[in-house]
Amino acid sequence: MKAILVKQPGGPEQLILGEYEQPLPGPYELLVKVHATALNRADTLQRQGKYPPPKGASPILGLEIAGVVEEAGINCTKYKKGDKVFGLLPGGGYAEYALIHEEMAMPIPDNLSFEEAAAIPEVFLTAWQALVWLGKLQAGERVLIHAGASGVGTAAIQLARTLKAEVLVTASEGKLHACKELGAHKLINYQDPDVPFEDEVLAYTNNEGVDVIIDFIAGPYFNQNLDCLRLDGRLVILASLGGGKVDNVDLRKILTKRLQVIGSTLRSRTKEYQIKLTEDLSRFALPLFKEGKLKPVVDSVYDWEDVAEAHHYIESNKNIGKIVLRVS
Repeated sequence: MKAILVKQPGGPEQLILGEYEQPLPGPYELLVKVHATALNRADTLQRQGKYPPPKGASPILGLEIAGVVEEAGINCTKYKKGDKVFGLLPGGGYAEYALIHEEMAMPIPDNLSFEEAAAIPEVFLTAWQALVWLGKLQAGERVLIHAGASGVGTAAIQLARTLKAEVLVTASEGKLHACKELGAHKLINYQDPDVPFEDEVLAYTNNEGVDVIIDFIAGPYFNQNLDCLRLDGRLVILASLGGGKVDNVDLRKILTKRLQVIGSTLRSRTKEYQIKLTEDLSRFALPLFKEGKLKPVVDSVYDWEDVAEAHHYIESNKNIGKIVLRVS
């Protein structure tokens, strides 16, 4: 089969369209003919040799797919050949064919294209895990979502809004309007040198702060995040794009405000955990996708032959929502 391969660890120019052995489905796996996949930051790190795939996973890039079942394993009961499915993978999405555990696959709603469906799994599962499973977000609470125009950010805004929470976001000036369109209540330009985001948060909340923070920056935001949390607040850290080191942390803030600081990744979770998360999100979100109350946010679609250009684009940090590869 054809697949996107990494010649050697490095920049986007190392990505080539080549040949790779087609996988065979296990008893509980589906072999899916891939029509679309989507880019994630993990793909760029793996391309650079900084994020190896989990043990037993395909070395091919790609954490999510949308396509048509080509073959179902002998113990599969939910899907058959010809069914349209989408879902999360530990790897292997940048290929003509990919394997997915049957319980990780979700049916594509009739109102969504393959490209739209491919933009859902990683960001909505990550956002659901962060907001609901880890952050325990409740109706009427406030949540601060950093990088609000990112893939996970755009998913988290919609989910938090649907959960009836008050949504505050940080993003660059040019991306704030998109966050507002998705339902964010308070827009904060994190690049404003005169007004730090924590000042904006505290002013907007009458110095009460927020209940949950979803953060991808880590180090540079850590102290400010503690200041932004109210009593019994929860800080969920999903990445360390700004660096992993913090200076001059006053741990008494965590004690006196009874804060929880939670770190998580999704790719390294067990298959059982990911299946339960997929089932939980599916029950809540699939009907809303069908009704158009939730929507994938697709920034752009590239033909997979232009994968290097797509990787350059995601690393430029200009996208709003997901960058999708059409597998032709």
